[in-house]
Amino acid sequence: MKWERWKPFYLQIVREMGYPIEEDRKSAELLRALLLEGDDYILREELEAVIERKAYVFGAGPSLERALQEFDFSDGTLISADGATSALLDAGLLPDVIVTDLDGRIPDIKIANDRGSFLVVHAHGDNMDKLTAYIPLFSRILGTCQTEPLDIVYNFGGFTDGDRAVFLADELGAKEVVLVGFDFGNIVGRWSKPYLRNHSPVWESKRKKFEFARMLLEWLEKNGRAKIKYLIPNP
Repeated sequence: MKWERWKPFYLQIVREMGYPIEEDRKSAELLRALLLEGDDYILREELEAVIERKAYVFGAGPSLERALQEFDFSDGTLISADGATSALLDAGLLPDVIVTDLDGRIPDIKIANDRGSFLVVHAHGDNMDKLTAYIPLFSRILGTCQTEPLDIVYNFGGFTDGDRAVFLADELGAKEVVLVGFDFGNIVGRWSKPYLRNHSPVWESKRKKFEFARMLLEWLEKNGRAKIKYLIPNP
């Protein structure tokens, strides 16, 4: 994803969501500094080697739990979007890659990282405190941002953890990307936020994020290199 191709999407997102661009840039610069200080970051080529021809991307929608019980995922790379990591661990699965802006359950992300999961940590304007607190705890980190990319902080496209994980899989060579737990409905999965104990009615800012994620995934289906499928469990 070239920055000039992503830029119109980004400008639309910050305009409609009310995000300050300068804060996003500051967060990207902070992430870069923290990665260099810890010297435990990876480059895209290292993560590219992990992505198989088939990749499963797990979102935190309510259907995720049924899908984990119903299907086998042993024939591809497992990529979890932030809070979905907790559901995978509960199901006895270890994600190969976790895509996160650090608002999932940090203890579970730490457990997975310690067991071998690679982290793709995203910088945006309102998670600078989390970057400072948690980056030193992790290893094998690839940094991403939503503004202009820096030398070791990439921008593969995508907005939410879920659709950003799909963009990443497409960019790093997957030929088929299977989406699991991508519901985009009126109910938010309980893994989406650490404070949720049960599935919850969607709130307004989350609904807007769902709309952007759906729009971006539709664009990627037409313009990306990978074939994108949705895996729907039995009701």
